Amino acid sequence: MESRRKSGINLPPTMSETTLRLDAFSSPPSSKLRSRTSNLGSPMSNRSPRTISNLSSSPSSKSATCSDRFIPCRSSSRLHTFGLVEKASPVKEGSGGTNNDAYSRLLKSELFGSDFGCFSSPAGGSPMSPSKNMLRFKTENSGPNSPYSPSVLGHDTSLSNEVSTPPKPPRKVPKTPHKVLDAPALQDDFYLNLVDWSSQNVLAVGLGTCVYLWTASNSRVTKLCDLGPTDSVCSVQWTREGSYISIGTSLGQVQVWDATQCKKVRTLGGHQTRTGVLAWSSRILSSGSRDRNILQHDIRVPSDFVSKFVGHKSEVCGLKWSHDDRELASGGNDNQLLVWNLRSQQPVLKLTEHNAAVKAIAWSPHQCGLLASGGGTADRCIRFWNTTNGNQLNHVDTGSQVCNLAWSRNVNEIVSTHGYSQNQIMVWKYPSMSKVATLTGHSLRVLYLAMSPDGQTIVTGAGDETLRFWNVFPSVKTPAAVKDTGLWSLGRTHIR
Repeated sequence: MESRRKSGINLPPTMSETTLRLDAFSSPPSSKLRSRTSNLGSPMSNRSPRTISNLSSSPSSKSATCSDRFIPCRSSSRLHTFGLVEKASPVKEGSGGTNNDAYSRLLKSELFGSDFGCFSSPAGGSPMSPSKNMLRFKTENSGPNSPYSPSVLGHDTSLSNEVSTPPKPPRKVPKTPHKVLDAPALQDDFYLNLVDWSSQNVLAVGLGTCVYLWTASNSRVTKLCDLGPTDSVCSVQWTREGSYISIGTSLGQVQVWDATQCKKVRTLGGHQTRTGVLAWSSRILSSGSRDRNILQHDIRVPSDFVSKFVGHKSEVCGLKWSHDDRELASGGNDNQLLVWNLRSQQPVLKLTEHNAAVKAIAWSPHQCGLLASGGGTADRCIRFWNTTNGNQLNHVDTGSQVCNLAWSRNVNEIVSTHGYSQNQIMVWKYPSMSKVATLTGHSLRVLYLAMSPDGQTIVTGAGDETLRFWNVFPSVKTPAAVKDTGLWSLGRTHIR
């Protein structure tokens, strides 16, 4: 106790003077207690801090200068790498500092872009103030309309210009047909549909009273049938499998033939006059006639037709089933485009924006519910429809009668054939409707159009009695085939 009194400090019984060491101050020994009291009472005092060892058992540990947070040393941080801080370099007197700064700025501009360092913090401001370069290595440098504008992730434009590939040039479409076939007696009648190309690569053409089959693989021509002197062919349409073909006649009949055996399978009645258009779904054959009716035929049942759609006020000249077999689009000489389904005898949509007959109809294979239609001489427009809500999405004036439309399966493009007055074939890119190619060669209106099974070639027919084959679309990109082994190498089987 005597030793504790001599030191002037009251120590707990468990501590000795050797445990707690106070560094010596310049003040006299009599002021030690006063200095301790002052430092404890005022943490922000201007006096020199004390060095204390072994704070674990000291009751005054809260007065230490240690912080409860770790503050890194900014001098060792690489803030210049991210453009967050840019300190001005000191300029020595008489050393041409202005010239050095200009040279440094020019060098940075050439190496890193013109905007490098433009967003450094202002003089006297906080070095951690928000910067446009936060989370970015470089600043954006592109104009709003630049085709090489970087994405919202913040890539630099100069780097994007160097790395990104330039836009592809427009696809070159041959301007001349690679094959021309004579088609004598091919009728120049807007309301007929006399050409179709099967999935088995066989072209069917109606010439007068006969139907001829042209096999594309070997150019062999086969005469399928002759309707006789009292009848004539008004329409032809292959099934999706390509083995059966339906023929519409001027007497209103619909005949179904087995093309592999050149044998007639069924004759279906129901129409009062010529059947100018046919369309197959997976199971149903639809036929449109000058009698303004649309009949649904099912060759699996004995009756001529299973249902009748009545809605057009003039001849039906266009028919197309959607790819999912849910909707049937029909066009007529009454300028109407109607959309039907098998659950109702009334059209679910009536689209009346066309000002002329609607023969050209095509469903998009790329987007469900997207329908394209083309109008005749007084209309000249291709219109696009959303059949889900009936809205018109777009339309383009082609300048001449629209006779046919067909979507490409390989690319999102559409081809149209035209009549008066230019008789041209046009390829359009959808949805921009920019022209890919304009093909000419027919001397009369191009009334007939069909596409090859691979989707690359189209055939067009006209009243000039020629069939012309054009390589219009690119081939479809297919992944590399996987080699089958074991039981799977025996080939595909279909379970029905």
